[in-house]
Amino acid sequence: MRRQLVVMLKEPRPGRVKTRLGRDIGMTSAAWWFRHQTRQLLRRLEDPRWDLVLAVAPDREGLQSRVWPAHLPRVAQGRGDLGDRMARLMRTLPRGPVCIIGGDIPGVTRAHVRRAFRALGDHDAVFGPAPDGGYWLTGLKRVSPPPVTLFDKVRWSSEHALADSIASLGGLPVALTDRLDDVDTLADLTRGKAARA
Repeated sequence: MRRQLVVMLKEPRPGRVKTRLGRDIGMTSAAWWFRHQTRQLLRRLEDPRWDLVLAVAPDREGLQSRVWPAHLPRVAQGRGDLGDRMARLMRTLPRGPVCIIGGDIPGVTRAHVRRAFRALGDHDAVFGPAPDGGYWLTGLKRVSPPPVTLFDKVRWSSEHALADSIASLGGLPVALTDRLDDVDTLADLTRGKAARA
């Protein structure tokens, strides 16, 4: 059973991606940032220890896009909120450990991903917390089907997202791994650049 690292991506079109960041720096600049950030992230995270899979949206456009590397396999995200889409991936991908991240985490490295998969050795689920109460990574061991309540009643884009997601697992053993920032606003982008400097 191969490990799978899924990166959830939207086509980097102005007004479609990073709209909160776009309100701060302009929609075209936000789409440009996302496109280049994601290109670097995908290069950084390719590794023989796991399969790198792109979960793309919108479905048809993302599956045919020339923006993403052609050699990486793609699956459609499908409909619904973030929880619906992640739960569908957890239920339908080939059997084995799966971790899911977004494309907007500039600080993520192979070492972060390796630690997350390692945590699934002793736990059924793993989360990489973010400072805002959400998370940059979620993963499941998937030795049995995920709970039917997976990601139900999660208050997305709030300080409750991580706690609600853990609660949706119905008591499965959960590990927390490295804490990293994602980029939603200009303040996030500025803070991340300062931290890397």
